[in-house]
Amino acid sequence: MVHEVWATHFAAALRQGDDAVYVNFLGDEGQARVREAYPGSTWDRLVAIKSRYDPTNLFRLNHNIPPASK
Repeated sequence: MVHEVWATHFAAALRQGDDAVYVNFLGDEGQARVREAYPGSTWDRLVAIKSRYDPTNLFRLNHNIPPASK
């Protein structure tokens, strides 16, 4: 627990108020943070690809991009 608190504070210090996201550095920060890693049309293209090749969202672990809801 002590290490987890330290790592959280360290990550916050590194951000220094910057909202930029690098997907390979994401932890378990939630879906909104994953969305921030793929701005604008990049997210839309990834959702379209996911909808075409994985419409049931079988591959949903890690930093999931859900398929478009129908």
